[in-house]
Amino acid sequence: MRDGLSLSQSSLTGLFHFRLLEGEKWRKKEPAILKTHFGSVRPTDERAVLTATAQAQRLLDLLHIMVTEKEVEMIGRTLVDSQQPLKDRFRALFTLRNLGGPAAIDWIGKTFADDSALLKHELAYCLGQMQDERAIPILIEVLQDIREALGAIGNPKVLDILKQYADDPVIEVAETCQLAVKRIEWLQENQDKPITGPYCSVDPAPPAEEVDVGKLRQALLDESRPLFERYRAMFALRNMGGEAAVLALADGLQCDSALFRHEIAYVLGQMQHEAGVPQLTASLESAAENPMVRHECAEALGSIAKASCLATLQTYAQDKERVVRESCEVALDMYNYENGTDFQYADGLSKLKTSD
Repeated sequence: MRDGLSLSQSSLTGLFHFRLLEGEKWRKKEPAILKTHFGSVRPTDERAVLTATAQAQRLLDLLHIMVTEKEVEMIGRTLVDSQQPLKDRFRALFTLRNLGGPAAIDWIGKTFADDSALLKHELAYCLGQMQDERAIPILIEVLQDIREALGAIGNPKVLDILKQYADDPVIEVAETCQLAVKRIEWLQENQDKPITGPYCSVDPAPPAEEVDVGKLRQALLDESRPLFERYRAMFALRNMGGEAAVLALADGLQCDSALFRHEIAYVLGQMQHEAGVPQLTASLESAAENPMVRHECAEALGSIAKASCLATLQTYAQDKERVVRESCEVALDMYNYENGTDFQYADGLSKLKTSD
């Protein structure tokens, strides 16, 4: 454990909640591009999301062709350089995640030698989100840090490895592995049921089919239910959106499982709804809260990026826990991005063009 957070206790589901192609971000930054790729539909329209995702993937495929090995190397060198500001290294990491490919995976893998638990947590998350089997050997090499990332890749080859740790004495490790196993098994049993929704993240559980907020809240908070079912309720509420869903999710910050509370904070950050700010702030401010949860709350506040978030992030950027300090540093950069004019957060390529 380093500064209160070991990667073996992390759900590895990520710290900031920016997706290059999320509808609301395009809506705010580039209405003309949004009209071309999303039309006038709401981002919760699943068919529209699927269409937009396919179009976006074609754009990314073209981007892969245009990006040179040298450019990937330069972005990778920023990522591995511990003398660079952490916020710049995070932006480089997300650029590599978006680019994908073996060179990007290699640079991410090299960075596991870093001494920041927060950064390594995010490295594993990004490798899982890339869903590239070429990342599996790297993840297995740093096995105690990457269980949910293996689950996100979704390859049945890793089931035996995950099952070995499903009874780990560290409860967060055991719960993470149990979720990853359940996700892979669900995917195997439901190959004809594509997981769709308004977000581009690879989630540790598919959303439940229930659409009643009250029933989903009940399932979410029922600690006698299997964790996988409660996660399904969580992601159904997230996909529904709106204040009622946000408030139902925020109640989950009082549940017993630190892993569960961490995931609640993550989805509240994805939703970027101000109704979740008071509960996220209270959890970040609590010195008794698990540092894994506090750092996710900080990142969520940075993603929500309302004026009510700023003072809290500035205060806790001086916290005694390194992982909390670093999370607030990154969250403040996210806050500035959300309130600025830059088109995308993962700006490694554009920075290279600017420096030419």
